[in-house]
Amino acid sequence: MTSERDVVVLGVGLHPFGRFPDRSLDDLARHAALAALDDAGITFREIEAGFVGRVGGTGPPVGVGTRIFSELGQHGIPITNIELACGSSSRALMHAADMIRAGSAETAMVIGVEKMERGMLQVGGAGATSYASVMGLNVMPAAYAMRAQRHMEEYGTKPEHFAQVSVKAHRNAMHNPYAQYRVAITLEEVLGSRMVCDPLTLYQCCPTSDGASAVILASAARGRRHTASPVRLAAWAGGSPVYENGHEGLGEGPTGAVARRAYARASIGPEDIDVTQVHDAFTPGEILTIEELGYVKPGDGGPFVFGGGTEITGKYPVNTDGGLLSRGHPMGATGGAMVTEVVRQLRGQAGARQVEGARAGLVQNAGIGGVNVLVLSA
Repeated sequence: MTSERDVVVLGVGLHPFGRFPDRSLDDLARHAALAALDDAGITFREIEAGFVGRVGGTGPPVGVGTRIFSELGQHGIPITNIELACGSSSRALMHAADMIRAGSAETAMVIGVEKMERGMLQVGGAGATSYASVMGLNVMPAAYAMRAQRHMEEYGTKPEHFAQVSVKAHRNAMHNPYAQYRVAITLEEVLGSRMVCDPLTLYQCCPTSDGASAVILASAARGRRHTASPVRLAAWAGGSPVYENGHEGLGEGPTGAVARRAYARASIGPEDIDVTQVHDAFTPGEILTIEELGYVKPGDGGPFVFGGGTEITGKYPVNTDGGLLSRGHPMGATGGAMVTEVVRQLRGQAGARQVEGARAGLVQNAGIGGVNVLVLSA
């Protein structure tokens, strides 16, 4: 049952992820937006609000949202830029959904886009004075490696457990035409690749990427004009880190607390989720996150992944499109790409990577300073 003010996903679109030196930021965004409009079966004039998730990367930083949307048309809609590092476009989707639920718009488009420079992402930059930056905790491979080391110390998790996440991700991405890396790799190749930050090797780190995503949201009333079975955005919740004296969590952001709020709002539990997208910027991300989401008990994530529990045919399929590790990670576009994959799964449009009978999906998208969890249902 849906109410008139419920929020549905009307259309999704992607520009392939990878390296596109001959295409501008605007080119990438326009490609994804037109694909989403085509998928939704509507014209741009029917869009009543626009949001852009973009972090930085390359290209002009000022007025990016207005410029990108102006290439699609100009009919006076409000356009808002959202920045939450890797969680930018999923946070933009949350704001768009809030607007629709409040009755301020019937349709909204969220575009996520990025063209990234090569090399390791530098968080904060020179002169950053936050505690995490001063202590070196914002060097992301090191941050994830320290979480992995602690998990290994506390629970006996093994390096091959983390490496298996990458093996599975690359296998799934072979069936994703939008993925940056569509080549299978073995466990031995992952473990034998260059060490970046013990225990994380090169093939356990996501690439920097170019790419774009677009998602069109609508009220349930508007959605029923175009499809008899829209995917519903059932719940969404976000949060930022919580300081607790003497306790430092293993995850990137308060995923557990945010997920519990989303479950409650959607009136479901973790056992009801059929397909999941998690923020696997580095391989520990998947193992730590499935524990925080309540799929397995703390400490059981490593053996669960290694035993096939997050495979497409496993109990909790995770990152069926290759995830950040193999699909790629253009930061501003990632959240929208995660939602796109879940939508296609719930529609039964995922082809060789389809999870049979998928009816409920979850997206966990983390960014520096926050985490977002969205629940979708067919």
